[in-house]
Amino acid sequence: MDEPIPVTRDVDRGTAKLMPDVDRERAWLLTVDGAPQSYVDLDDPTHLEFEYARRLAHVVDCAADGGVPLDVLHLGGGGLSLPRYTAATRPGSRQDVVEADRGLLALVAEHLPVAEGSGIRVHGADARQWLENAPAASADVLVADVFGGSRVPAHLTSVAYARLAERVLRPGGIYAANLADGAPFTFLRSQLATFAAVFEELALIAEPGVLRGRRFGNAVLVASHTPVDTAALARRAAGDVFPARVESGPSLARFIGGATAVRDEDAVESPEPPGGAFGVG
Repeated sequence: MDEPIPVTRDVDRGTAKLMPDVDRERAWLLTVDGAPQSYVDLDDPTHLEFEYARRLAHVVDCAADGGVPLDVLHLGGGGLSLPRYTAATRPGSRQDVVEADRGLLALVAEHLPVAEGSGIRVHGADARQWLENAPAASADVLVADVFGGSRVPAHLTSVAYARLAERVLRPGGIYAANLADGAPFTFLRSQLATFAAVFEELALIAEPGVLRGRRFGNAVLVASHTPVDTAALARRAAGDVFPARVESGPSLARFIGGATAVRDEDAVESPEPPGGAFGVG
């Protein structure tokens, strides 16, 4: 069998690279302009390499009893790591993936195709525009993992955006977003305050060193109108190969502090990661 070779292609929003993992036969790392986007193991879709992807998977795992199919809307596609994971762990799930970079979608479809009958449908569209037109109460879980390069776009950070997400979720549905920030957490606190203006229940999953301000990193925001099973989330996060902590209730309120909700007219991108924070050589 021929050794897999790296693939480089200009896509809509930069230069994408697919690099084979020398330790796993059909596994690939996807980067765009050097920023890691996805890790996909075609032979084992339940293998999630990135810690933030594992935390998003914890949310999906706790959204319903094991194996029960879910309707999931993914904003941000990348290599479709989480949709593949969900299809493998919850057969029969119906999943829509919305990715604005059509060139990236074409690259993934060519080199990392999803299995026939997976229940995964991919759409080339802007995430917020898709929400504006999506059917109300149509998703059990909404996962937002949208980055323009290494920053969350401003139009996906406001109360108006949060209300669009709420409209698409079913009663009891769960919103989960991959965000990135570092001390003093101006962006992350503002996002928590923004979703607190729309949803009654919030939780935050992050590595303790990130929460203590020791380094810039990813954090997963979880929001719902009904209580989130934070105990189950905490068990999974603490037992992971990349241990994380779950904050909720009074401790999360203290973290949010005096941060205020973001309006469309005040929205800004998430901060630029420090040099080398997420880069791949």
